[in-house]
Amino acid sequence: MGVPAFFRWLSRKYPSIIVHCLEEKSKECNGVRIPVDTSKPNPNEVEFDNLYLDMNGIIHPCTHPEDKPAPKNEDEMMVAIFEYIDRLFNIIRPRRVLYMAIDGVAPRAKMNQQRSRRFRASKEGAELVEEKQKMREEIIQRGGYLPPDEIKERFDSNCITPGTEFMDNLAKCLRYYVADRLSNDPGWRNITVFLSDASVPGEGEHKIMDFIRRQRAQPHHDPNTHHCLCGADADLIMLGLATHEPNFTIIREEFKPNKPRPCALCGQIGHEIKDCQGMPREKQGQHDEFADNIPVSEQEFIFIRLSVLREYLERELTMASLPFPFDFERSVDDWVFMCFFVGNDFLPHLPSLEIREGAIDRLVGIYKDVVHKTGGYLTESGFVNLERVELIMQAVGVAEDNIFKKRKDDDESFKRRMKDKKKRMKMQQQHQQPSFMLSGQFAPQALGGRDRPGAVQNARHTAYDMRMQATNQHNMDAAQSLKASIKNGNKSSGGNDGVDGRGVKRKAEDSDDEPEPEDNVRLWEDGWKQRYYKTKFDVDVSDESFRRKVVKSYVEGLCWVLRYYYQGCASWKWYFPFHYAPFASDFKDIKDLCKDFEKGTKPFKPLEQLMSVFPAASGNFLPETWRALMTDPDSQIIDFYPDDFAIDLNGKKYAWQGVALLPFVDERRLRAALAEVYPNLTAEEIKRNSLGSDIMFVEKSHPLCDFIHELYRSESHEGTQIPAELCHGIQGTLNLDEEPILPDKPVESPIPLLRDLAQNSAIGIKFQDPQFDDDFVFKAVLLAGAKLAAKVLKPGDWERSSNGPWRPQLGFNPNRQQVHLDQSAFRALGHHANRNQGGGGQYSQGPPGGHHRGGQYSNAPPPGSYHQGNFRSHQRDPRQSFPPQHSRQHGFPQPPPPSNPPLFPRPPYGGGQGQGWDRAMQSQGAAFQHNAQRGSGGHHGGHGGYQQQDRRDNRHDDQRDDRRQQQGYNQGRNYGLPPPARRYQWS
Repeated sequence: MGVPAFFRWLSRKYPSIIVHCLEEKSKECNGVRIPVDTSKPNPNEVEFDNLYLDMNGIIHPCTHPEDKPAPKNEDEMMVAIFEYIDRLFNIIRPRRVLYMAIDGVAPRAKMNQQRSRRFRASKEGAELVEEKQKMREEIIQRGGYLPPDEIKERFDSNCITPGTEFMDNLAKCLRYYVADRLSNDPGWRNITVFLSDASVPGEGEHKIMDFIRRQRAQPHHDPNTHHCLCGADADLIMLGLATHEPNFTIIREEFKPNKPRPCALCGQIGHEIKDCQGMPREKQGQHDEFADNIPVSEQEFIFIRLSVLREYLERELTMASLPFPFDFERSVDDWVFMCFFVGNDFLPHLPSLEIREGAIDRLVGIYKDVVHKTGGYLTESGFVNLERVELIMQAVGVAEDNIFKKRKDDDESFKRRMKDKKKRMKMQQQHQQPSFMLSGQFAPQALGGRDRPGAVQNARHTAYDMRMQATNQHNMDAAQSLKASIKNGNKSSGGNDGVDGRGVKRKAEDSDDEPEPEDNVRLWEDGWKQRYYKTKFDVDVSDESFRRKVVKSYVEGLCWVLRYYYQGCASWKWYFPFHYAPFASDFKDIKDLCKDFEKGTKPFKPLEQLMSVFPAASGNFLPETWRALMTDPDSQIIDFYPDDFAIDLNGKKYAWQGVALLPFVDERRLRAALAEVYPNLTAEEIKRNSLGSDIMFVEKSHPLCDFIHELYRSESHEGTQIPAELCHGIQGTLNLDEEPILPDKPVESPIPLLRDLAQNSAIGIKFQDPQFDDDFVFKAVLLAGAKLAAKVLKPGDWERSSNGPWRPQLGFNPNRQQVHLDQSAFRALGHHANRNQGGGGQYSQGPPGGHHRGGQYSNAPPPGSYHQGNFRSHQRDPRQSFPPQHSRQHGFPQPPPPSNPPLFPRPPYGGGQGQGWDRAMQSQGAAFQHNAQRGSGGHHGGHGGYQQQDRRDNRHDDQRDDRRQQQGYNQGRNYGLPPPARRYQWS
């Protein structure tokens, strides 16, 4: 959704909605990777029924990651996507349904945003190549060093669009992946898998919502199904609330700002391309063996509990003394609707409403104030009451002038604070530098720079020269300051921002002021509405008919978006035909501005969408004759594909925040031009240009498998309804697939890295959601029999967002306790950490060259027998819901019990430290120091209190290590880390 700051605002205002995921890691034993058994209970102490994957949020980071080297080819991209899905499946462990949805052809309202993104991406890519070439030439001229420029084709992320060969290949690879997992992974055996690839029209998240809506309307639907949706878009939170399902959770990557990124020119970390100096790369390790290992921390995941968000909203939206009965479900729908005003993928946000300025809180306050006048709620099951919405808009319009002035005051105040901060930092740097540097025999020498101090020669003369040097420097500074004061009319040089404290004119690049983008609208000054319409729309504010036209389109957009969220796509053709939104004060007499949308509209075909959203630079993904329409000067639609375009910052600071002023595509002109080149399509291109359907997969032990297999035997060409009792109440229509995956039939691998499936146990068939009449309305209510989740929030949680530090919750168990170590455990932990960090000793763990990982506990493995609370032995706790071998506490996995269990097993490499262990160690740092100080200051004097114990520990550890080496047991503590294994490198 087009609200970049929405999730940040939501998580700060309602912090208890966030839960950190616990993830069990796979293990390595003698170079063999032992996968996680996902059929066992979920370590997060919650069981999910359905997992939905918005696949575009997975495809993009796997194909062109920002914080690690990109895959070398398309095959590696596919393997990376498989591994990402495996990791999510391991965390969630769904028990009924896995639904994978890739973005198909989008509604026309969404295409405008897609067009803007793809034109920007193409322009930014070309500018980056030009900047790299320019910087490379400058650095080489200065004598700098840069690695040779690799002749490598840049991956064009625009290919992640329906209709391209890349998306067609991805669909084939995912079919193979599903068949492989159903055949070989025990955690997949009993689930039903749905694959909705790019040939199925609709955005990925909205295809998922359509599936949920239509299944909720079936009589056999389980109202207490626990849903989990994966995706990073903020609109998923709105969509989850719009389902009115009591158990809905969102999983997404935890955002960590300021991640180190390698320079695009030299590949080193720590600077951007504009600051690159062409310095030689430092050697990584004694023999440069770590040169290709960029330090990348594994991305962690968090849960967003919408059931807890509903608790927050219930407290905030509950109103007393209403002239109508209070309905919390209706008030949630109104809250979702009001969030549309601050931005979404289909409409620009209103100028007076910014999420960072508390726009949603302002709207909620106005909503609660005027609800007594409205006489009811703003929305009902996706339909808007515009007469009531007008009251909200007029209340916002009254405050618009003050909002704009306050925004300017806040902006100026922020600039002053930043300017003062820069000055303080610059002064601190100047004070840290000496006024002059000693030279000669008194010049500072680096440690180890000479064997012994040299004899002082003629010290008095050298001291005299030093005094004269300091005096001359002081006189020069005074003379320059005097000249500056005379030139400025005896005014203080401090009042001139262009002159520094010594009276020297500063260079432009040294100025504290940053260049500000030109703003001709100046919303904070009188006459802002006149300037806005003249600048943005090139019309006079007195043109009431034009303003009415803009408001009408925006009102239609609000109705279309809400219908899209609650009922599905109302029209595939509608779109907002302007780049800018009207003011809230312009919403007058809007009651009858939106009647209904045109019915029976159809989506674009995939290649038609490519022609609508692609720039000419990405034309290589299109057929040759279609590509010519983008570049031929005589093309009748050449104006749709400008080589360059303006970006209006619209009061923002950065170009990515601005508005791309691209011409809108005229559908009639586009179709007329394409009619001439349609006959030139090949058979393969015609297939890619056709609309497809979802595919359902099950394993042959699934109750539905025999039913599907019988359909293939009978060669039934008519749609067949799914018996609800065979598939957890899921209903829909089945049709035979032209290229089916059948059990006991081999499945060919589309990726050379991966083997063919000789023993396939999966079966696939086309699936269609239950169909309803065009005038059917999906009710936005809690279903009968739905059980609300247990209340989580406590009285103190309401104020936790603003008072005191916030401690994250690990997993869904609110009673999970932090690790607690007694004194003996701290001694053992400190002993092993210090021993492993010793320089070059028998047990030194560091890599060649002595590059140890930082931190006091960097080499200390976590104990393998922690449970909740204090340390306990390996005995079953009657209060535990799962057996000990199935439990995972504090983020690290329980290894299979060896014949001689290690005292401190090492966590798995590459992220095995686990978020739970890291957080536990952070909370125990102070306690460790306290115990260490108490031990060192004991009654036995100095360090004597623990030295005897340490010597005994060393002897016993040596004996244990010797015995284990003789037995061939690899504890992992005194051996090098195993190389990272790739699951898909088949032998």
